[in-house]
Amino acid sequence: MKRKRICSQTIRTLIAAFFAVLFLTPTVLTMANSFMSKTEIAANYGALLDNASENRQGGKTFVSKKVNLKFIPDRVTFSQYATVLLRSPEYLLKFWNSVILVVPIVIFQLLIAAGAAYSFTRFRGRLKEIIFFLYIILMLMPYQVTLVPNYLVSKWLNILDTRWAIWLPGFFAPFSVFLLTKFMRRIPVSLIESAEIDGAGEWKIFTKVCLPMSKSSLFSVAILVFIDYWNMVEQPLILLSDSQLHPLSVFLSKINTGEVGLAFAVATIYMIPALLLFLYGEEYLVEGIAYSGAVKG
Repeated sequence: MKRKRICSQTIRTLIAAFFAVLFLTPTVLTMANSFMSKTEIAANYGALLDNASENRQGGKTFVSKKVNLKFIPDRVTFSQYATVLLRSPEYLLKFWNSVILVVPIVIFQLLIAAGAAYSFTRFRGRLKEIIFFLYIILMLMPYQVTLVPNYLVSKWLNILDTRWAIWLPGFFAPFSVFLLTKFMRRIPVSLIESAEIDGAGEWKIFTKVCLPMSKSSLFSVAILVFIDYWNMVEQPLILLSDSQLHPLSVFLSKINTGEVGLAFAVATIYMIPALLLFLYGEEYLVEGIAYSGAVKG
């Protein structure tokens, strides 16, 4: 039995390692290629890029030769990053556009969602349950379904082609409300009743009991919301006609093949905030999704 258990664990570990390497390969390849020179990139991907540019006019894009995927540059160079960070302010402008669009959404969505989740937790009733059910329905709808209503409402509010067209739907997104509500409802009622006996009002119960105990869930929601909106493409393309307001996620898809080296560098810079946030809050993310943490005891 022990030998079978060890064999089973080894097989599962190998399978997990295989898929981990498979999923990490594009990220590692992008980072490694960002340190290559233009000459080396052209030598490795020239057949792909030349062939793609030649056949795009005919409406088809195919690769007739093998591409040399290299994970270790022959000579490490920072020329691509120097171009992006020092000589091409357009890339940095798009990066800060992403920051300006995403950070307010994360902050205000958490504030609104925390208040709504506390309300759904403390004040139960038939009407509240119907509203919460509607939140779930909205959460299940993809962005493509809600883009047209968002466009019409933004046009009616006269905020189309402004950042508010992105911010307002993001502030009131239902996903974080659902996740925080499911977590807060697992907080022991005895703790809230003890706070009430000690004379705490609703505001103190919310700020001194529910929010501290929902710390892991708040962190997990913040990470998920940040990654979701950091990678948004459809909303800016539909709601922002001015390309100067577009985030870097939209701009990355427009970099032409002649600047593929810069695309690697920009993509690497673009991944850094999300990777750092994930690495810093990985523990909170796991706890929050599993509805654990402070509620364990």
